[in-house]
Amino acid sequence: MNPLHRIFGAAILGAAALGTTGASAHSASDAYLTLIAEPVHGTRNVVHAQWDIALRDLDFVLALDADGDGNITWAELRARQRDIARYVYPSLSAGSSAGACTITPTAQKVVDHADGAYAAMLFDIACPGNASAMLLDYRLFFAIDPSHRGIVVMRSGSRIATSLLAPDHASVRLTF
Repeated sequence: MNPLHRIFGAAILGAAALGTTGASAHSASDAYLTLIAEPVHGTRNVVHAQWDIALRDLDFVLALDADGDGNITWAELRARQRDIARYVYPSLSAGSSAGACTITPTAQKVVDHADGAYAAMLFDIACPGNASAMLLDYRLFFAIDPSHRGIVVMRSGSRIATSLLAPDHASVRLTF
């Protein structure tokens, strides 16, 4: 089982989980990226990841609320899953001293945070060779919202590292 599934449990799927996505007009634009390094025998290191992105932010750029009623239903979200993936994944990249790492989406769910519903993008990052570190480059929403922040938590064994990514600090070196 993917370690993220153990940490985050089962996400609630369905319209009830989404509720009203209209948060206050002054809600910060933050996304949460949790990475868990898992050494694999052989030639690759794998990092399991969950990227929680506020539906209100995605709605702003992708118009997810198709009927304009102020609520994003599960049906509306499900109809746009591919569009969400096509929008968010190009804004994230990773590399190691051995070359570019591969990002492979594994699932898309919905999770609740204190300030509303979030799209949870689950994916794996596989780096070539026996890399002990990677450079993560994060660009989500920076072109349209310079106040957006990416909050990164990296877990590797008993070590935990955190980073705050912003337009003027969009990359971070993470060790496994």
